[in-house]
Amino acid sequence: MDILLSSISQGLIWSIMAIGVYLTFRILDIADMTAEGAFPLGAAFAASLIANHANPWLATLVGMLGGMAAGLVSGLLYTRLRIPALLTGILTLTGLYSINLRIMGKANIALLNQTTVFSAFARFSNTTQVIIVGALLVAVIMILLVLFFNTEMGLAARAVGDNPDMSAANGVHVANMQIVIYMLSNGLIALAGALMAQSNGYADISMGVGTIVIALAAIIIGEVLVRNLTFGKRLLTIIIGAIIYRLIIALVLWLGVDPNDLRLFYAGLLTVLLALPWVRNRVKTSTRRRLNRQHIATLNAQDNGEEKEHADNDK
Repeated sequence: MDILLSSISQGLIWSIMAIGVYLTFRILDIADMTAEGAFPLGAAFAASLIANHANPWLATLVGMLGGMAAGLVSGLLYTRLRIPALLTGILTLTGLYSINLRIMGKANIALLNQTTVFSAFARFSNTTQVIIVGALLVAVIMILLVLFFNTEMGLAARAVGDNPDMSAANGVHVANMQIVIYMLSNGLIALAGALMAQSNGYADISMGVGTIVIALAAIIIGEVLVRNLTFGKRLLTIIIGAIIYRLIIALVLWLGVDPNDLRLFYAGLLTVLLALPWVRNRVKTSTRRRLNRQHIATLNAQDNGEEKEHADNDK
């Protein structure tokens, strides 16, 4: 039960990050590496402010706004300077490493005995606190995103991801919409980083390593579970995917796997998940071909039987 509750609590925070990555990965068809810099950026802002006795909700909001600023930079590099998406993310996350160090002043900040966003539910256990706050924030984020992407601006942003040329022909400012998605994406990722720092009790300069792998795994698990869903339902499957992914990690650790090998496990699991659609298509194609061959063989057997019957009748 403890493993399940812990997986739900951490999975809810990871799901916010995964939703942020989903916006660029599926709407813009970009695996934005800025995520690995935006995640610790949100943690750095939140931890630094909380350590200086700032309001934790305000600190979390500042962390989110910092992530949106990082998304703005990546969006401008991609749309205005025409730098390829992959290089854009690498450039931004490289610069953010130094910025995060400047914000924190050192490689890590401890938040022991500090008031956090979870302190409002101090009468509950630490895990329950994270679940309550995480569930509330995830619900608010889902509602706001669904409402936004059903507005004229949100529909234009989704259209840009589907067909930029057609969107431009219909008067949509493609570059602006792409920047909006970049900002929303990295704002949510930084928000997750701010929450994770408060949940873990510290912020570390390297806590963003592997962020995009974790997020992509949660997204793919959600897509493997159910396909062809509406936007709101897809967000729900991402949340479930993040919890399942966290549960898998918890079980792997419980089985005695060395924590130093987790990054290798992350990469291997994501490889398997990404390969599943290809494997499934190959199996379907193979099955279809086998059924076709059986059908053709049956028709040939019937034709041969009819020819033999006609020959016997002629005799």
